[in-house]
Amino acid sequence: MSQDIDNCENQHLDVVSDSHHSSRSRNPCLCESTSTSGGVNCHSLAEPISEETCNGKFPAPTNVNEEQDIDISKKSIAGKCSISLEDHGSANNICGDGCKNLPDRDTLYASACCNGNVSSSSPDWLDPSLQLHVPLVDVDKVRCIIRNIVRDWAKEGQQERDQCYRPILEELERLFPDRSNENPPACLVPGAGLGRLALEISCLGFACQGNEFSYYMMICSSFILNHAQAAGEWTIFPWIHSNCNSVSDNDQLRPVSVPDIHPASAGITEGFSMCGGDFVEVYSDPSQGGVWDAVVTCFFLDTAHNIVEYIEIISEVLKDGGVWINLGPLLYHFADMYSQEDEMSIELSLEDVKRVALQYGFIFEKESTIETTYTTNSRSMMQNRYYAAFWTMRKKTSATL
Repeated sequence: MSQDIDNCENQHLDVVSDSHHSSRSRNPCLCESTSTSGGVNCHSLAEPISEETCNGKFPAPTNVNEEQDIDISKKSIAGKCSISLEDHGSANNICGDGCKNLPDRDTLYASACCNGNVSSSSPDWLDPSLQLHVPLVDVDKVRCIIRNIVRDWAKEGQQERDQCYRPILEELERLFPDRSNENPPACLVPGAGLGRLALEISCLGFACQGNEFSYYMMICSSFILNHAQAAGEWTIFPWIHSNCNSVSDNDQLRPVSVPDIHPASAGITEGFSMCGGDFVEVYSDPSQGGVWDAVVTCFFLDTAHNIVEYIEIISEVLKDGGVWINLGPLLYHFADMYSQEDEMSIELSLEDVKRVALQYGFIFEKESTIETTYTTNSRSMMQNRYYAAFWTMRKKTSATL
């Protein structure tokens, strides 16, 4: 990608895998929905480094529209979803090691006159001390996040959402026809990314919780859910760095308006939340056992070091008779990765994944293959496609085990 390859299909590899190198050093957060406060309290599962807690406030409105206010952190703020992302286990450095502090705003604009004009003779902008030395791998990840914004939050990404999200949403509607606002079924979405799928599930009438580990994803989803005041509020240029396979300059330079909807006015069901933390560490906690009516995994299974462990935890968190809906390929993120940490990677074929699922008490109800793309530029001369596995499995009840 740093060589301007017009391809971000491996993005869910690049953004997630590098973050997992330090996963064991962070305090995971377990999020518990609290309808009384309209938010989510995240409590550290690891040994706390202080008496502080990880407080992530997310919206829990009921059928929100533009005229209603959303209760956020015990305050009423009209038309906004609330997120607070903290991780005390990472030394309060959201950029991670190697990032320098941003220069002071007054320093950057010291040469600006009161009328907004900048002195051409000022050397401040050329001062090497003000230039951030960002690793290219981080630049590539940001580029991919921008393309994920198109996938999740732009009209241009509707085709990919129809390919990936619509089958999942239709399956949930089929499996849970008698949903009620008083007692909505609980759905967990690991690897929720920028949060669109989790929001869509919530709008169907589920108490949905998304889980995401990547800071890149969490920061961006926080910004969209917290600060969007209207559809089409911001304009981005997601393909401007893609110098290959462009049919025209206009294709490369075209603007994209985001978000395509106003998240706070989408009709979210009470209990909607997002939880930041490593899936294995957060949901292997005993308090999560048998809590969820459904687990939805979309382009997630292959982010595992150990896919067997993922399947085991999915089985444990589901209620007896609960359903697991999966869509995605098996592009194992840690395959052929050699480093000083010697990252473990277990890479099973699709047939073996199914066999493992059967061993953990699942039975197949539905299975097919769906052709789809991932953060692809629809006007590019190169189009990479996945033939993703799509299935619905049900966890056996205790009586049938």
